[in-house]
Parts: sequence; C-alpha cells; structure tokens
Amino acid sequence: MAVLWSGKRLRLRDAGLEDLDYIMELQADPENSKYISAFPRDMQEAILAGQTGTRDLIAESIETGKRYGYAMVNGADDTLFRTAEWTHIVVTKKGQGYGHELMRLLKAWTFEGLRFHRAWLDCKEYNARALHLYESEGMVREGIEREAVQTDGVYEDLIVLSILDHEYEARKQDGLEL
Repeated sequence: MAVLWSGKRLRLRDAGLEDLDYIMELQADPENSKYISAFPRDMQEAILAGQTGTRDLIAESIETGKRYGYAMVNGADDTLFRTAEWTHIVVTKKGQGYGHELMRLLKAWTFEGLRFHRAWLDCKEYNARALHLYESEGMVREGIEREAVQTDGVYEDLIVLSILDHEYEARKQDGLEL
C-alpha cells in the first residue's frame, strides 16, 4: 500500500483487505467500543473494497511496519466543499503519543495532501481523553448534537469539533505540527 504521509514514528497508509481483522478487533475492543459505533464486517469489507465514499487508514511504525491504529475518513473525494469527516480514530497503545501523531498525520494529509479547507469529527461527550487530545491538537468545539446516537438503548450527545486549513497553517508556523 502506498504511504499517504509520514511522521516521526508513524506513517499513514490506506488500509487493505489484509487489515480487516485488525480493524474489526480494534472496533470490538472494550476500551474502544464504548466510544465508537462499530461497523458490521460486511460494511467494513465494502469500505476496504472502495465501494463507498469512505476510506480506512492505517497508522503504522515507519521502522517495523507494526500497526498502531486506524482512522476512517468520510469525504476524502469531496472536491466541492473540501471538507473531510474523521471518525473511528483509534490507537492501540494509549498514553504514548501515538494519538497525537495520528492526529498530526491526518491533519497534514488532509490540509497539505488533499488541500482541503476543513476537517471535523464528533466525539461522545464523556470521552474526556479523546476530547483533550482533539482540543490539544487545535480542534475547536462547534457545538453539541443532542441525543445523536443510541448506545445500549441510551441516547447520547456528541460534541462536534473542527479545524480549518488556516488554523492548521498557524499551528504549523508555531512548530506544533509535523
């Protein structure tokens, strides 16, 4: 698979069918599943086969090729509005900076590679660790989607965050990006 962007320790690449079991394991992991909506295997296969407008991306070690996480991107082909939605941002080793590097890879690829104007995501309101990560990486809270998703019979609110190309460029000028 072709490398989309490289960082200090990780590189970002498109996922392939050989990554399907890994992605399914990450989604099913109890540490992750309370924060993301896992997709059924057949839907994930369709994404990996390029049958949807969604792309799965793998973050892997530059040195060893070991996978450390993945993200899903909706709208990577949006040439009209130039807006990407990042979702299912998951890393396997938490607390070691891989989440920050994955976010920086996503931003670099979205704003420098795709030349997009805006990227956004939503996050369950009680996912404090992820909210801290996103905000520390320059994302701005836009609002709340009230009772937007249902988990185990309970409706939950989602916090919407985004970052714009000129905000990314300012962070890059300040040395906060790759």
